Amino acid sequence: MAAPKKASTPASNNAIRSLLQAYNESTSARLKLIDAFLLFLMISGIIQFVYCILVTNFPFNAFLAGFGSNVGQFVLTASLRSQVNPANRNEFKEVSPERAFADFALGSIVLHFFVYNFLG
Repeated sequence: MAAPKKASTPASNNAIRSLLQAYNESTSARLKLIDAFLLFLMISGIIQFVYCILVTNFPFNAFLAGFGSNVGQFVLTASLRSQVNPANRNEFKEVSPERAFADFALGSIVLHFFVYNFLG
């Protein structure tokens, strides 16, 4: 006997569809690019973690450096996204998008300097 198929509810499909439609319509290309980078960092961190658990963690400091780099870069990028989002303009009145990107770039350089030094 075949297992019964799980029927997805039309309400959940409509909710997801309307969420994606609203995201595509109301989000600027700049924020979509930042979101794509955030998604890449999240997937990369998950892959590193799963590899460490399933395969090996032999050079453990290399895993810590790579995973810490992903987490740190994710935090910096999420901060950049919140500062350049026009909906948050009233919270970041004195921070221009150029200043936010400069802070992001400097923070990324410092983060990767520490990660490189951690590797030995």
